Amino acid sequence: MNMALAHVDFFSNVLGMCVQMDVILPQRTTGQIGMEGKGSDCYPTLYLLHGMSDDHTIWQRRTSIERYVSDLGLAVVMPCTHLAWYTDTQYGYRYWEYISHELPEICRSFFNGMSHRREDTFAAGLSMGGYGAFKLGLRASETFSAVASLSGGLDPFSTVSSGMDSSRAALWKGIFGKAEDIPGSENDLFALAEKLKASGKPLPKMYQWCGTEDFLYQSNLKMRDHLLSLGYDLTYTESSGDHQWKYWDEKIQDVLKWLPLEHNT
Repeated sequence: MNMALAHVDFFSNVLGMCVQMDVILPQRTTGQIGMEGKGSDCYPTLYLLHGMSDDHTIWQRRTSIERYVSDLGLAVVMPCTHLAWYTDTQYGYRYWEYISHELPEICRSFFNGMSHRREDTFAAGLSMGGYGAFKLGLRASETFSAVASLSGGLDPFSTVSSGMDSSRAALWKGIFGKAEDIPGSENDLFALAEKLKASGKPLPKMYQWCGTEDFLYQSNLKMRDHLLSLGYDLTYTESSGDHQWKYWDEKIQDVLKWLPLEHNT
């Protein structure tokens, strides 16, 4: 089996504008040199999210993601979500509704082979995308059964309130509102974890990695301890490293091995 790569330009009714995504799809072939794999008529899907400075092309440009998934029978959706932090912004663009509800529906309508089952639907991302992936798991657990964060920006309150990036003050306010409005809100992963746990709804499996020299390391430790205290099924790993692609390229391969795929069990 080889992989097919689709570059998709389409209209989002939720955002009211044209957007893009790249999609890797399993394809049965014979005679492909240098790659082997498997496929099925109903395949699981990983929504792979980008960070603040990136777009839908970045995972292909910085890693060999297509090769990494070639033997997994796994579709990979890489959407462009701009600098919106996977959030329904204060300036009116509903990126949360788009990523959590509209996008899976659109993908399943475009690609009939994608499974509709929660057990086959996953999310992962780096930095801002790690926040987005965990948010999908904690706020849309009815859709996403397993989520992974690599060097995730998991505590936007600390980022916004610390003043560490005052040049982006208008951006942060446009996304989240005032810093003091974040704790306890639908953009607060710590509060979302508590709310989901108390709801009795299915909890996602979760994977978290951060480098020990990363500027987000302390907030990742805080999230790790919080999730474990609530009894989440969390696989936490750390190793030496800072905030750069040579680590994410390596760690996304660990995430793929961790995903609850038939191939991995």
